[in-house]
Amino acid sequence: MRNRFRRGDPVALGELYDEHAQVLYRYALRVTGDWAEAEDIVSATFLEAWRGREKLHPDGGTPRPWLLGIATNIIRRNARSRRRRDIALARVPERGSVPDFADDLVTHLADAEQLRAAHTALARLRRRDREVFTLVVWAGLDYAAAAEVLGVPIGTVRSRLSRARARLRELADAETRATRPARPRRPASAASAVSVASAEPVPNRFAARPSPQENRR
Repeated sequence: MRNRFRRGDPVALGELYDEHAQVLYRYALRVTGDWAEAEDIVSATFLEAWRGREKLHPDGGTPRPWLLGIATNIIRRNARSRRRRDIALARVPERGSVPDFADDLVTHLADAEQLRAAHTALARLRRRDREVFTLVVWAGLDYAAAAEVLGVPIGTVRSRLSRARARLRELADAETRATRPARPRRPASAASAVSVASAEPVPNRFAARPSPQENRR
């Protein structure tokens, strides 16, 4: 399939989409917390993959790490664009508020409250730690595949994931202490959202490609 995709076979593109689109969508939705943006990220990922199909190595196992790497770069670009837009909008005088219906859409998810809480907690992590956490815990990559996506050594993935988990537990503990007097019988939202922090990565299924020797901790 890799070779057919590299040669520009549209059937191979369809196979790639059928196999990996849902994984990419769940990853993008959890990172952004927005249905529409997640759909746009999936579309942009496959568009960029098709345009740069010669960059896919002809040998290897699943191309999922390669696709997740493209999606991660798109998410980074979108975040930079939002920051620039927010800075520009902050300079414009207010003319009244406009209703935002994004939260109404997210509430249709069964775990909408946990998703929002998780997104809020993850936003307080450093970007590099957040990316490792979402790739390993939410996207289901093992350390080697996550290292391939981010272009860092496996040891860096381990240390960043450990740091992310520790920070998320701190946030959950802080919210628990803050909310216990008011709602003693109700678990804190962040604590529920961060419960995935104890999850272990899937067994190593991928052979790690050579990664840069520079440790980017």
